[in-house]
Amino acid sequence: MNNQQVPLLEVEDLTVQFDLDEGVLKAVDGVDFVLNKGEVLGLVGESGCGKSVTAQSILGLVPKPGRVGGTITLHGESKVDIAALDPKGREINDIRGKHISMIFQEPMTSFSPHYTIGNQIMETIKLHTDRNTAAARAWTIELLRRVGIANPEKRIDEYPHEFSGGMRQRAMIAMALACSPSLVIADEPTTALDVTIQAQVLKLMNQLKDETGTALLFITHDLAVVAQMCDIVAVMYLGKIVEQAPVRAIFRNPRHPYTVGLQDSIPSVGRTAKAHLTPIDGTVPVPINMPVQCGFLDRCKFAVPGLCDAAVPPLEEVEPSHSVRCFRWEHVREQGRGA
Repeated sequence: MNNQQVPLLEVEDLTVQFDLDEGVLKAVDGVDFVLNKGEVLGLVGESGCGKSVTAQSILGLVPKPGRVGGTITLHGESKVDIAALDPKGREINDIRGKHISMIFQEPMTSFSPHYTIGNQIMETIKLHTDRNTAAARAWTIELLRRVGIANPEKRIDEYPHEFSGGMRQRAMIAMALACSPSLVIADEPTTALDVTIQAQVLKLMNQLKDETGTALLFITHDLAVVAQMCDIVAVMYLGKIVEQAPVRAIFRNPRHPYTVGLQDSIPSVGRTAKAHLTPIDGTVPVPINMPVQCGFLDRCKFAVPGLCDAAVPPLEEVEPSHSVRCFRWEHVREQGRGA
């Protein structure tokens, strides 16, 4: 599961801010986590919580006028602080694709329509390895075969529009694994797929992870996917991690009201036919000029005036490997899910 807890990626006090006319938008606000070699870390939360921006910062892809702060340390032959690199420099370009690769949410917009699938995968291989064109083509065919694409010798010369959605996602996975990276970031990789194809893609990613030992940073809002894929779960809300724990602890004993709300708002086995799902009231606020208080205050049924609106709660370790950002986590525990 964790390859003896050898750190691969350490993120410390990560911030991503955008200077807008309305004020400073804090998309990511002090995120900390460690991803070990061979592990799968799930970043979970609603849209607008900062998950994708966190992933973009790891690859140096935050668009202007974004400003990245903190440290993002990649462990390899030497330690590299990705946050300190020039996002257009040679060093970060050597890291992208070779050491860290990404599976994007919508493969149709990630592949260029002007080039064949094989051409685009081969470009990555030739850029980061010493394979010549013939060797790169042979390896691309093998990659397409490994990800379950039938007749790869023919498919390699087809264009993205000739692939179905599931096949494009498989081709994106093949491209991500082309140079045997130590870390793959999967940003909502199954969102645009139907349920059957989702299951196939997730099974494929699990198999390839086990075969290659690649670590995964899995970004999703789907808790069912989290349960199937992840070793560690970090729940994000309003640019902060509000709860982090091993996957079993998150599902069996959630401590933050937001985590409880996410679980109560999805269908589960054992609910009666007449049972209603419990949605989380309200929406994620826009993180501009936020007051000094708990970010979940306006949506939380456990909030106490004078406490939760007076300071930002720290991320506190309540059990070994289980941290929560909540002043009232003990009350959440006492009342349990659905309270």
